[in-house]
Amino acid sequence: MADFGQTLLMAIALMMVLEGVGLFAFPAQWRQTVSAMSRLPNDALRVGGLVVMVLGLLLLFLAK
Repeated sequence: MADFGQTLLMAIALMMVLEGVGLFAFPAQWRQTVSAMSRLPNDALRVGGLVVMVLGLLLLFLAK
């Protein structure tokens, strides 16, 4: 179980690094994207979130 916790922590850390790169390198574009997303209806955000989750699970499956 400790191995799972370490892997989860590493995955979260990698996600934070990748998110931070966009904020650091392209702050104005990031701000525009977030502003545009805030105007989307909840259903569109849910569908987008579902697509990202499914793609992430698929990548995990393929990597393992």
